[in-house]
Amino acid sequence: MTRLSVTIPEAVAMTGISRTSLYKLFAEGKLPRKKNGKRSLILVEDLERVVKSLPEAA
Repeated sequence: MTRLSVTIPEAVAMTGISRTSLYKLFAEGKLPRKKNGKRSLILVEDLERVVKSLPEAA
């Protein structure tokens, strides 16, 4: 079964994007997050979209 969402530590491990950068993306509205009680969840499809939208390395 493919996971639909991940926690913030899992998102950091999956993408290599730092925790601080993830929170910046949340604040800028570029990455939405869902709440389940106190837990923040990020949809895997949203993570993929953000990573794919990063600029190419020079």
